[in-house]
Amino acid sequence: MNKSEALEASVIISIYNNYSFIELVLAGFERQTNKNFEIILADDGSKKEVVDKINAYIKQSTLKIKHIWHEDEGWRKNEILNQAIKKSDSDYIIFIDGDCIPHKKFVAEHLFNKEPNITLAGRRSNLSKYVSDRLTYENVRKGILERKFAILGILLKSVIGGSHLENAIYFKNNFIRKKINKKTKGVLGSNFSLHKSNILEINGFDERYKKPAIGEDTDFEYRLKNAGKKIKLIKHLAIQYHLFHARLERDDIHMEYLNDVLKNKTTYTPYGIIK
Repeated sequence: MNKSEALEASVIISIYNNYSFIELVLAGFERQTNKNFEIILADDGSKKEVVDKINAYIKQSTLKIKHIWHEDEGWRKNEILNQAIKKSDSDYIIFIDGDCIPHKKFVAEHLFNKEPNITLAGRRSNLSKYVSDRLTYENVRKGILERKFAILGILLKSVIGGSHLENAIYFKNNFIRKKINKKTKGVLGSNFSLHKSNILEINGFDERYKKPAIGEDTDFEYRLKNAGKKIKLIKHLAIQYHLFHARLERDDIHMEYLNDVLKNKTTYTPYGIIK
């Protein structure tokens, strides 16, 4: 059996500097109930000292980790994501951002709910600065964010700055799981998954997007829908905890690209994986 047959998923984590966040996210993956996955760190040009720390972590970790890096030439997240997709050894891809800690069932729920031609869309709980500042590699690995009554603690201590805290509640009951996910919502770039074949069909992410603005992942979602793929919500199942940080500056500089996708019902981008 080769590597691509053995692995159930490739988890692609988009990162850029901020090793303290990266370490917390990796701590969350250390405690996954399903461990049959690889991690690909899609690095948009982190500094040498951060890269050195990542390499040291990889050497001592039991996780299967690849580090894909390119020079820092401004925001080129979509480019490094496409490179990571090309390097993936599984036919199922899970996307997550480098500031989002996964619940221990995160990988298992994405895999349990996967279906052909379906993109799974998870959600996240936004932690306050108070909670984020008190997380360590050790206490995340021990499951501090998932302990009994932890949700109450997060609610009480996240009054200032926290949001969507209810998304951190994990449901086991099948009736509740189905009922809360009847609605259809859009893809959140930090928490979604799909078959690699669906990604290749639309040629991955459009690399013309050069800012974290309107469209860099919405474009991807719309092209999937134009190709006949559907979105399935997995709220309260594939949970992640978003670490507090200053909001990124956003604008609608690339709105014309997104409007073209909507107008022309575009599926395949010539500015993606294959040029």
